[in-house]
Amino acid sequence: MEGPVLERLRGLIQRGTRSLNLCVAHTYSQWQCYLKECLDLNQLLCLLSLSVPGLDQSHGGDYDAFEDQVCKFFKALRDCDIDPFVIVDGGSDYTDKKFETKKNRALSRINRAKSLSMGLQGSGGILPTLIKHVFKQVLISLNVPYAQCICEADQDIASLARSWNCPVLSNDSDFYIFDIQAGFLPTSHFHWQRVSMQRGSSIRYIPCKQYTTTSFCRHFNINRQVLPVFAAMLGNDYVKLHNMGVSLRWEEYTSMEGRFARFDGLLNWLARFHGQKDALDSVLRLISHCNNRQKTGAVLHGLSLGIEEYHLPPSCLERFFNDGVGPGPGRLPEPLRVLPDWTLLPLMEGRLPSCMVDVLLLGRMMQGAQVEDPSLPCGNNTSRSIRQVLYGLLLGGRRADHSRQRPPVDEVEEYYREGKSLTSSMVEAILPSAAEHIQLDTLHQAPRLVQLKVFLETLGVSQSTLSGVPPHLRLPVAVTCYWLRHAHSPPELPVLQALLLGLVYGELCRKRKSQRGFMEGPVLERLRGLIQRGRRSLDLGVAHAYSQWQCCLKESLHLNQLLCFPLDEPQCAWLYKGTLVHQLVTKLRGGLTPDSLLMGDLGSGQLYRAMLGAILNSHDSHEAAVIPFVSGLQRATPPSLTQPLDDLTAHLHILALEYDDDDGAGGGSKAKSEDDLGWTLVSVRTRHKSKDRFNRARNPEFSRKQGRIGWE
Repeated sequence: MEGPVLERLRGLIQRGTRSLNLCVAHTYSQWQCYLKECLDLNQLLCLLSLSVPGLDQSHGGDYDAFEDQVCKFFKALRDCDIDPFVIVDGGSDYTDKKFETKKNRALSRINRAKSLSMGLQGSGGILPTLIKHVFKQVLISLNVPYAQCICEADQDIASLARSWNCPVLSNDSDFYIFDIQAGFLPTSHFHWQRVSMQRGSSIRYIPCKQYTTTSFCRHFNINRQVLPVFAAMLGNDYVKLHNMGVSLRWEEYTSMEGRFARFDGLLNWLARFHGQKDALDSVLRLISHCNNRQKTGAVLHGLSLGIEEYHLPPSCLERFFNDGVGPGPGRLPEPLRVLPDWTLLPLMEGRLPSCMVDVLLLGRMMQGAQVEDPSLPCGNNTSRSIRQVLYGLLLGGRRADHSRQRPPVDEVEEYYREGKSLTSSMVEAILPSAAEHIQLDTLHQAPRLVQLKVFLETLGVSQSTLSGVPPHLRLPVAVTCYWLRHAHSPPELPVLQALLLGLVYGELCRKRKSQRGFMEGPVLERLRGLIQRGRRSLDLGVAHAYSQWQCCLKESLHLNQLLCFPLDEPQCAWLYKGTLVHQLVTKLRGGLTPDSLLMGDLGSGQLYRAMLGAILNSHDSHEAAVIPFVSGLQRATPPSLTQPLDDLTAHLHILALEYDDDDGAGGGSKAKSEDDLGWTLVSVRTRHKSKDRFNRARNPEFSRKQGRIGWE
C-alpha cells in the first residue's frame, strides 16, 4: 500500500534529480542466487491484475484469465530456481493507527469505480471482489507456501526476509526503510514476463531493479540508523507534522530547487547524525525554536511511535513456514488475545477470513467498492443479512455465561458507498435459531449438521433443494437463491440465465484444465466465441446486479469458512467471467435461448437444468419469509420493485415445464450415467401457483417498516 514515503522516495529516485537514481542499483540481478523470496500478496494482486493489459476491470472480473496470469508468474519464478513465500495482511493494526488512511483509500476506490462505470479506463484500477479468494486457491493448487498474518504484514515480512537473507518483492513504502540486507525489489521494476538466460550458461534470471538501504545511505552519506527518523519526518500513520501546524524549512539545507528540495535538504541535515536519539533530539529543538513549545510533546510521541514501526521483532512466520504452527496465544499483544486459540492457525493458513479480526478487535467492517450504478444503493447492502450472522457468531461468543438466554445486542460499524461518498452505519449482529447455543470458543467443535444448518438457514435454502447440484457448486447455487430474493432491483430472467450459463462455462473450463484427454465440445466453443466476438460495452444495471451477486458470494464464502466448511468451497476462478455473462445478457435479450447454446452437450444441459431447478424449488418454498431478520439499517423498497421477481418466477415455471417435457419426451436426462456426471442427478418437478399466490410470497424485508426486527 503506497504511502507518503514511497511517493516521495519514488519521486526522488525516478526523476533523476542530482543523479538520485543511484539510490537504486540499476544493474540487472540474476535472482537464481537467492533460494527464497518473500512476496507481498497485496502488491502481487496489483502487479498481476491491474498492470497486465487485456484483463477486464469493468465487468466484475475475468477470474480465469487472472488465474492464468498467476500460474505464469510463479512458473517464471520457479524457472529461475526461486522459491517464493507469499505473505498477506490480516486484519487492521490493533492500534487502529491507519484508520484515516483506510477511509481515504476506500473513498479513492469509490471514485475509481465511478470513473470505470463511466467508461474512463485511464482512471486507475479496481480489484474484483473475489480476486483474493482466487489468488489463495491458485497458491494452494501450485503448492506455493502462503501465510496470512493476524494483523498487518509489513514487519513480519521484513523480519522474515532479514532472517532468511532474501529479498522482498513489493511496492510498499516501508520496505525503503526496513533494514533488509538482501534488498527490496519494487514490483514496478520486476519484469517477470522477460525471463532471460545468462550469457554462456543455462541459468535463467528475471531482470529487476534492487533497492537496498546500504546503497541509499551511501549515496546520501547518512547513517542507516537515522532512516526511520527520515521516514517519520516525511509523515506516516502516527504523525503528520504539517497537520499539527509544525513547519520546518529543510530547503535551507540544499542547493536544489523545485518540489524535492525539502526532501534533499532533510537528508543533508540528517547526514550529521550517527544515531536516532541525536537526530530526534535535534528535531525537537528545531520545533521548539520555530514553533509553539507546547507541540513538542505530541510531536515526540508521534515521531517515537513512527520510528518504532521500523523496529523488527522476531516473526512467527519462520516457525509457521518451517513447522506449520501458528503463533502461541502468549506471544500475541494483549488486544489480540480476544481471538480464540483455535482460530490462530486457520487464520495464518488463510482458512478463516481476516475481516473477523477487525470485527472482534475494532467492531468495524470496511466494504469494498466495485463497478456498479452509483445512483443505486451499494451492492454490499444486499449481502448485509449474511454479514449479520457472521457478526452474531463472532460477537455472540463473547458471552460470559452459558445460559440459554440470547446474547446481548452487539453492533458492527460498516463503512460502504452511498452515492459517490463513503458513509457508515451501525449494523446489528444476529444469530439464527440454529446457532442459539453456539459459542465462538467452541464453534469448530459444533456438529457438522449444526454448522450446515446455520449456513443454509442464513441463505434461506434447504439441504434437499441443493441435492441435485454437484457438491462443489452447491454454495454458489445457494447464493444465487439468496441473491434473487434480496437483490435491488430484482434481476430479470436473462441476467439469471447468463449467470447460470457462466457457471456451465466455468465447469467446462475447469474440466478441460484438470482432466487429461478432456474433449472440448460445441458448448465451450460457442461460449468462447461470444467472448471473442462480443463488444465490451457496459450495461450499468447488469453490472449492478452481478456486483450484488459477487458480494453475496464473498460473504457466504467467509461464513462457510467460519463454520468450518459445511459446504465444499468452490473454485472461484470458474464461477464468474464478466465479459462472458455481460455478453450473454445482451444476446439473451435479443432472442438467443440457453437451449441453443447448450445443444450437443448433454452433460452441460443437465447441469444447467439442475441449477435452475434448485433455484426454482427454493423460490417456491418461500411463500413467506424463511429467514425474517433484517439489518440494523432501515431501508425500504417500493412495492413496484417486487414486480420483476414475479415476472422472473413466471418465466422460471415456464422453463421448468419445458425442461420436464423435454426430459419426458426424449428421456435425455438419463442418457448419461451418474458416474459420468460425477454427481447424483435428480429430477426436479415443481408446484405451480397462481400469480396471485406469487404476489403474496414476497420477502417482507423489501417492504418492512422502520424499527428493530429480530429473529422469530
